[in-house]
Amino acid sequence: MSQTIPVAAPSTVPSAERYLSGDDILNNARGLVNWLRARSEAIESARRLPADVVQKLREAGVFRMNMPRSWGGPEMTPMQQIEVIEEISRGDASAGWCTMIGADSGIYSAYLDESVARQMYPRLDMIQGGWVYPVGQAHRVNGGYEVTGTWMFGSGSNHCDWLAGGCVVYQGDKPAPGANGSPEWRIVIAKPSEYEILDTWYTTGLCGTGSNDYRCTRLFVPEERTFTFVEPAKRSGTLWRRPDTFLRKMAAIPLGVARDALDTATRIAGQKVEMPEGRRLRDLARVQAAIAEAEGIYGAARSYVFSSLERQWNKLERNEELTKRDRADVWLARTNAFQSARRVVEMMFDLVGGSAVYSRKSPLDRNLRDVQTMCQHICGQMKPLEGVGGMLLDSPLARPHPLM
Repeated sequence: MSQTIPVAAPSTVPSAERYLSGDDILNNARGLVNWLRARSEAIESARRLPADVVQKLREAGVFRMNMPRSWGGPEMTPMQQIEVIEEISRGDASAGWCTMIGADSGIYSAYLDESVARQMYPRLDMIQGGWVYPVGQAHRVNGGYEVTGTWMFGSGSNHCDWLAGGCVVYQGDKPAPGANGSPEWRIVIAKPSEYEILDTWYTTGLCGTGSNDYRCTRLFVPEERTFTFVEPAKRSGTLWRRPDTFLRKMAAIPLGVARDALDTATRIAGQKVEMPEGRRLRDLARVQAAIAEAEGIYGAARSYVFSSLERQWNKLERNEELTKRDRADVWLARTNAFQSARRVVEMMFDLVGGSAVYSRKSPLDRNLRDVQTMCQHICGQMKPLEGVGGMLLDSPLARPHPLM
């Protein structure tokens, strides 16, 4: 039986804001890499981000990346955000994952009325959490919704300021039809303390994300704290012109882990001597070939992510309609980043040999477990490629993911 675990107290960050540019945040992230590496064992053991790690990330400004300039935020492009999350993920994948999720505060707030959003997110460094897939039920009542459901993958649920849940809207005992004919999909937002957070996150990798299940029964959520991605955002700006905004930065985590594995294996190859020949690994042809191949796989995957996002971003800035190819490439590049990162990490793990299995001697053991776990996310799986291929082939029977 799952245990209920306590939720961290609300943020005590002072209300006085200081301006941080995108470059400032990237430099802050780079400065945290070694510190996060040193905290990785504690992060994994805690199965959540410890309070000092959350505070360091808040101070670095990583959770404000999607906050609008009109609020004093940096309103960073997806490409800039990927660079930041890559750096955090080089230090610790769980911290990178929670950064990616937590920075959605600036995305969700764009779908709410301005006055409500400012009240809910009074500070730029507030953290969002939650699973938006519609597995809960939101029954319409006077002034809002009565919500019941159990959600998985509540990354950061123990330290976030707001926790969302995706729901199917019900009118009486039947699902209410949405604008596209399917049942209405609505995201509700409440305080973490209003849910029961279950101690379920016992996993192979990404152990420190605290991605526990959470649930509620007949929780009242006011109408103004709910939204749907089917309707356009209420905030102008390129960043909020498509509902897949919160997915664009995900590729950063596998790319950061792959980069860390490559750097680790390269460092070890320069130090480790293979016996009985007595030669350093770096001088062996098989090692040289493996490093070269892995760098090629990593570089190609990273370039595809950036080129597809940049093409999409430029079109969105010009208010041009995206083609099926544009949309397919962004999703495909992201999936390819996950799958390529897994291949790179496996190659480096094999290259280093037996010492790679010791988590305290090198990060390769954790790299491998983290990348295997993250590839189980829908954006890392091969399953959605059927929809991508259908779009590329312009098949009338194609069923792409709703956020593709």
